[in-house]
Amino acid sequence: MSKVYVLHENDAWVEPLRVAFDEIGVPFAEWFVDDGLLDLGAEPPQGVFYNRMSASSHTRGHRYAPELTASILAWLGSHGRRVVNDSRALDLEISKVRQYEALARCGIRTPRTVAAVSKASLVAAARGFSGRFITKHNRAGKGLGVKLFDSVAALEAHVASDAFEPSVDGITLVQEYIAAPQPFITRVEFVGGRFLYAVRVDTSLGFELCPADVCQVGDAFCPVGESAAATTIASPASAPAAPRFSIVDNFSHPIVERYRRFIADNGIGIAGIEFITDREGELWTYDVNTNTNYNPDAERAAGKSGMRAIARYLGDELRKVERSVPETMLA
Repeated sequence: MSKVYVLHENDAWVEPLRVAFDEIGVPFAEWFVDDGLLDLGAEPPQGVFYNRMSASSHTRGHRYAPELTASILAWLGSHGRRVVNDSRALDLEISKVRQYEALARCGIRTPRTVAAVSKASLVAAARGFSGRFITKHNRAGKGLGVKLFDSVAALEAHVASDAFEPSVDGITLVQEYIAAPQPFITRVEFVGGRFLYAVRVDTSLGFELCPADVCQVGDAFCPVGESAAATTIASPASAPAAPRFSIVDNFSHPIVERYRRFIADNGIGIAGIEFITDREGELWTYDVNTNTNYNPDAERAAGKSGMRAIARYLGDELRKVERSVPETMLA
């Protein structure tokens, strides 16, 4: 029997998808990619393979999971298997430099960014920025390495301290800081290459926030923070707390079509793309998450389910595979 195979390295992030598969009745199996063997002479099973490898896998002790996943995806591709978020998508997931270059090819504007290797190069890169700037890891996820600096001197002090942590791939980015008139960013979700919804994310307590439920209950590596069990912004006692994540009703913007073309051009079927709008109303895209998660509180309030949409999409793709492959090969 053919199945949907989910390649991942984080059980907690897959749990909502398991529930959605079961509810809809889609047969699936999980491939936990950490260590193990890959026999290049063997033939993969028939089915649909959904790549959910994360750029932050090393923070959970799975340092070489992306490299192993890249090998698996190459092997699957050589056998003509249907892969959702293929090798090209993984390449963008684990490198913001390549991600930004791919966005630029589609006419999507990103903040000015300089990549640096070594502490000295990082400081030299910062000297080329006239205003406030941020640093971030090239292979990141969950806000790794994201820090805001007002001056080069502040960065120099930071890189000389024990608090400095280099990117796992050795490349740290210096990026211009985009000042927004209001503290929020927008994340646009796509499933099956189609627009699903947009979510407004309040950044009052941090610039890059993870929407997954697990991040709200104490994931030590999540930028929401270890003590961020509350999912709302602090507010006066007389006013109701505003949700940190809220799905935007009837979101419409020309950027959606550009994003749709971008993901189609780069082997991406499922993704969340984040942008910020500056004081002049200009839109800047700064992150593409091919290992996207959804905020359950925001979805309940809006009556939507990203994981159910993914399960339906992958189920449809599985039926296409079953129609195209002889029955004897599906056993």
